[in-house]
Amino acid sequence: MSESRKLAAILAADVVGYSRLAGADEERILARLRALRSDLIDPTIAVHHGRVVKRTGDGALVEFRSVVDAVRCAIEVQNGMVERNDGVPQDRRIEFRIGIHLGDVVEESDGDLMGDGVNIASRLEGVAAAGAICLSEDAYRQVKARLDLSVSDLGNTQLKNIAEPIRVYSLQVGNAGTKAAAASETATSQPATATSPKLSIAVLPFANMSGDAEQDYFADGISEDIITALSKLRQLFVIARHSSFTFKGKNVHVQEVGTNLGVRYVLEGSVRKSGNRARITAQLIDATTGGHLWAERFDRDLTDIFAVQDDVTQQIVDALAVNLTEGDRKRLVPGQTGHPEAYDCFLRGRELWHRLTKQTNSDARDLLQHAVELDPNFASAHAFLALTHGLDYLNRWSASPERSIQQAEEAATLSVARDDSDPVAHWALSVVSLYSRQHDRALSEAERAISLNPNFAEGQVSLGEALLYSGRSEEALACFDRARILNPYFPDVVLHFQAWAWFQLRRYEEAVELLVQRVTRNPVTDVSRARFWPPVTDTSSVSKRLGRRGKRWCASIPTTPWNTAAKSCPSRTPPISSSSWEGYAKPASYNDG
Repeated sequence: MSESRKLAAILAADVVGYSRLAGADEERILARLRALRSDLIDPTIAVHHGRVVKRTGDGALVEFRSVVDAVRCAIEVQNGMVERNDGVPQDRRIEFRIGIHLGDVVEESDGDLMGDGVNIASRLEGVAAAGAICLSEDAYRQVKARLDLSVSDLGNTQLKNIAEPIRVYSLQVGNAGTKAAAASETATSQPATATSPKLSIAVLPFANMSGDAEQDYFADGISEDIITALSKLRQLFVIARHSSFTFKGKNVHVQEVGTNLGVRYVLEGSVRKSGNRARITAQLIDATTGGHLWAERFDRDLTDIFAVQDDVTQQIVDALAVNLTEGDRKRLVPGQTGHPEAYDCFLRGRELWHRLTKQTNSDARDLLQHAVELDPNFASAHAFLALTHGLDYLNRWSASPERSIQQAEEAATLSVARDDSDPVAHWALSVVSLYSRQHDRALSEAERAISLNPNFAEGQVSLGEALLYSGRSEEALACFDRARILNPYFPDVVLHFQAWAWFQLRRYEEAVELLVQRVTRNPVTDVSRARFWPPVTDTSSVSKRLGRRGKRWCASIPTTPWNTAAKSCPSRTPPISSSSWEGYAKPASYNDG
């Protein structure tokens, strides 16, 4: 089949919450869509010289000769929808989200378009709010001086499955407006994702100036607690620890950090611990200019360490001119322990837990157990103690996995009882409840964790997992997308969960695309490699694209990990037996011809 390359303006659009609307009354929604296409959408596309490349059920991909034509068409459609939705109940409205990009595309002989230009437009549509239009920087550059537009700069945004962040602009259309965070629809065919607002910040790991590498845990702990405190404020977009800590020990400019993480502000600092004293310095920098907004040095006894953390977070909030409610101020107050030794054990234990190995997990549990013995009311210590038992259960690291999950539930329940306002406590209880197959409890605890910490990337992943294993794949995908925005350097396991969700929706192409990324990032993953088998055999196009590589990935899977996965799989359906799971995941032989 012949093909040609060209530069084109691509518009991608779909209906927000289509699955929910169709589930309520499929015939009515299809009739309304047909009417909208004939009365509004198709005539508007024709007037602005567009060509419908393909329809996707509830959406469309359209090519235009210029970005100006594409934007004018999009605005006219969105304004038309505002009029048509006037007086219609919110839960019955048809609302579109639209993405527009100017980029290189490949045109097939049948007129179909492929390539990055199409992919980016589709991803821009995915981050648009209901009734809004999102433009890439390349597209916006073509229209900013030619059209009178009300625009919000959403900054550099990591779009799904696009390697490099792209600067995104959102147009305010009709009464829809532009949201700093993308719509959090929970039942859409293409999940929306969160986008960072102007008040966005990354807290880099504080440098350890003590001259003793073993004191790294203390500097890291101070940084992580500041991240946790700031994350509780809805007015801020706070990058997750996992992403911030990728810059640990690296000599990077704050402008580079801001660009890579998509944030406006960066906090950096240092910690010098000596005996019972600690000196903490911190400075808040505008990543767009490199200018300092605030800097301070604190010399305190270790017994006052929580007061220092409180001072740092309060002064950051003041420097950013964030308006706090009384509830916000209460959330900022450190909810840790007044026992210095218990806090030290907690910091050491939490740092070891993050390493996710059998030995460090065991060492972490010993330290966290000592922390709760020193202070039985230390909720976060109970929470991470629960997570160490949870890792033992999932990885079959303990002699009695069933005892491990029981201990995890006891510690997590105690954590919430000690402090119901601690998001980490609810997160831990959500994780443990899911793998105890208490799905409703897992969902409610994850939602509670996110309500207490709106920037909680791990909480979004946990909610996504609970939804995934409850059979609510579309909602799960929205959670995973939000987690990836909050945590641009997200753990590769998120790719596996996303792929699983797409697989459950029988969207094999999307599933395989993510599995390829996961296996590329983590070649030793047996679980993700095995996920290739169903789409390889069920879908000829996937099988052809993967070829021998996909079959080799499947063929090299050992049996043991699947026995482990079968036993710990927390699906709402009855657990899969080891024999049936192995047969499903790893067939006896492959024809590699």
